[in-house]
Amino acid sequence: MKILLLGKNGQVGWELQRALTPLGELIALDRHAEQGLCGDLSQLSALQSTLTQLKPDLIVNAAAYTAVDKAESEPDVAHTINALACGVMAEAAQRTGACLIHYSTDYVFDGSGQIHWIETDKTAPLGVYGASKLAGERLIQQSGCRHLILRTSWVYSARGNNFAKTMLRLAQERDTLNVIGDQIGAPTGAELLADVTAQIARTAYQQPEVTGIYHLAASGETSWYHYARFVLEQARRAGVVLKVDASAVQAIPTSAYPTPAKRPHNSRLSTYKLAHIFDINLPSWETGVARMLAEIL
Repeated sequence: MKILLLGKNGQVGWELQRALTPLGELIALDRHAEQGLCGDLSQLSALQSTLTQLKPDLIVNAAAYTAVDKAESEPDVAHTINALACGVMAEAAQRTGACLIHYSTDYVFDGSGQIHWIETDKTAPLGVYGASKLAGERLIQQSGCRHLILRTSWVYSARGNNFAKTMLRLAQERDTLNVIGDQIGAPTGAELLADVTAQIARTAYQQPEVTGIYHLAASGETSWYHYARFVLEQARRAGVVLKVDASAVQAIPTSAYPTPAKRPHNSRLSTYKLAHIFDINLPSWETGVARMLAEIL
């Protein structure tokens, strides 16, 4: 199987390079041209030429425009990368019979309510980022290609910046720490996303009937406030000296921390469909975060 991975140096893409290698010949690209190949999703014509040249059996798109707030002032750029490029990939997959795996987000929903979103719930993005990701989903579906669209939330990895690292730094620098307490979701590790992707990719390639939209996130739920407390508690147990103890962290409402883009209050994603169809057991968010902290502390 020839596999084309786009976004190889992102959080998820980095882990996918490891996870996908055993499945076949892996060609991994980022935004920089390599040997006449283009992985820059803003260059649609060059991306199309690359897909035509390579004719991969499996396309895994881990590239995206993820600057949620900046997207409000760059809607055209976000739409090109998150939507139009998906259409180019999907059309190429349809022509050649390839399977396309693409990552989407809880931001396609409006974040209302308190129950877990299922794949067929009504979508209603709150901002440009969510709208661009939803447009990408629809172009993939409309193409008729074999596909897996994996919606996830609160992605982190040990590599690069993440919420946990930010909380650790702030707890060492400041005397007080306020964290949003009314947004609920499940921190999901890039390593988990990559491993699950590799596990289900071959099935999706061989069995077109299982293709479609799935929610993929760690099990359980938490708020950013409780997430921060968990991180600081783990750090204290590891002997890290902090100026702010976990018990001293204060919860604040979203309204107290305004941003250009609205954030969904409810990012809970039901993963029942994925677990049932692919017979997968998803670990708790605490397990993944604890493993990540053990690596970085």
